[in-house]
Amino acid sequence: MPNTKSAERRMRNSARKHIRNNMVRSQVKTAEKKFRGAIAAKQDDSVAALRNAVSNLDKAVKKGVIKRTTANRKKSRLTLALNRSTAAK
Repeated sequence: MPNTKSAERRMRNSARKHIRNNMVRSQVKTAEKKFRGAIAAKQDDSVAALRNAVSNLDKAVKKGVIKRTTANRKKSRLTLALNRSTAAK
């Protein structure tokens, strides 16, 4: 338990940020799964799914949930996956 008022406040803030960070991470993971599912099913909306995933990654970076380099790496890998799937068609 916190001993000071400021420690109590930090604990509350930390809990609130933890919840927000988990929500944002979950949205990113969900967008990635939908994109990979669209590629696996060879759907035409895979480009839109990629756009949504990239948007979610950029928003997560903007909110400070993930680092810029992590987002760039993930975006690059997702784009490569899309290019590989379209080349196979």
